[in-house]
Amino acid sequence: MAETIDHAPQVWTAGQLRHALTGLPDDTPLHVAVADGPGDFAGYSEYALVSLDEVEKDAPAGEHPTLVEYTLFADYKAGLYDPDPV
Repeated sequence: MAETIDHAPQVWTAGQLRHALTGLPDDTPLHVAVADGPGDFAGYSEYALVSLDEVEKDAPAGEHPTLVEYTLFADYKAGLYDPDPV
């Protein structure tokens, strides 16, 4: 059986992101590095940040009917790409 990894990254709050952006000009492009595996940024993939949206999730039984998560969305960086064969 394969060994498992208990991965528990610290999810940033809006305040942490706001603090990290302090001093950056408003027109600074933001990119997102996506880990190749849990905590593995050695060979990360880089994407362009394109939006922040409220995403409604189903809440666990007994809680408010809708849980909202604020999610940053990323897309491939600008460039020429081969079309997806699917």
